[in-house]
Amino acid sequence: MNYWLMKSEPDEVSVDDALAAPRSTVPWTGVRNYQARNFMRDAMKVGDGVLFYHSSCAEPGIVGIARVASTAYPDPTQFDPKSPYFDPASRQDAPRWLLVDVQVQKKTRNLTLPELRADPDLQDLVVLKRGNRLSITPVEPRHWKTILQRLQG
Repeated sequence: MNYWLMKSEPDEVSVDDALAAPRSTVPWTGVRNYQARNFMRDAMKVGDGVLFYHSSCAEPGIVGIARVASTAYPDPTQFDPKSPYFDPASRQDAPRWLLVDVQVQKKTRNLTLPELRADPDLQDLVVLKRGNRLSITPVEPRHWKTILQRLQG
């Protein structure tokens, strides 16, 4: 089993939006970074753990625990000219962008970015590395366990 941190802007898809969706599952649309896409395509498996992270908001942080609920498949927003994620270079017969479905299992308190940064056990968490801008990052099992402990305590 692998673990991931997946960032979403709450005004786009919040943890509450995901919980309100059928089966608490949302398609993770709009990823337009090749490395993040490759994580979904090559490394994510159904059942992998996900830390649902709100970004670009007043208090960024981990707000839910989720799981990968599908294998990767083409992101339909790349073909929609009305979508902000439209990619005119992507073709139906050769899609450039993929997504996975994410199922929220529970909403948590907001484990904020300052709390993550202050935790000595999380200093090498990928999302905290200088210059990291990826919307999807791998999480080591030891970081996953530490974060779950912090959310419970």
